[in-house]
Amino acid sequence: MKSTAGLWIDHRKAVIAIVSAEGEKTIEIRSNVEKQPGRIAGVRSTTPYESQQVKADDNREQALTAHLNQYYEKVVEALRGVKSVLVFGPGEAKGELGKRLDHAKFGGVVVAPETTDKLTDRQIAAKAREYFQRQDMNR
Repeated sequence: MKSTAGLWIDHRKAVIAIVSAEGEKTIEIRSNVEKQPGRIAGVRSTTPYESQQVKADDNREQALTAHLNQYYEKVVEALRGVKSVLVFGPGEAKGELGKRLDHAKFGGVVVAPETTDKLTDRQIAAKAREYFQRQDMNR
């Protein structure tokens, strides 16, 4: 059996469950990214010249993008050597990683992203195992 992987991802962490003939291995990669950039605690200041006291939104957005790029690179590197990847998770990170995998010329097959809520590591591994067993049966 070739190695396959289930990947649950959002902007804060990625959990990769690699399933192969030798068994299962789970890898967790954290991005250490805080919430999307915004005002401190969502409170808007009433003092004059506030815009001069807060970093420009585009600078914060660029810093977030650079941080996420490093995070996605770590995830892509962890997936090297995997033949097929089932990608799922709650937000936009699935699609962003899919674009990154295309750009990195990932040699494996990426299964269309699926939207799911939070899952435990065991649930991620079970979902990947069941999906790829069904695919093997249908061949």
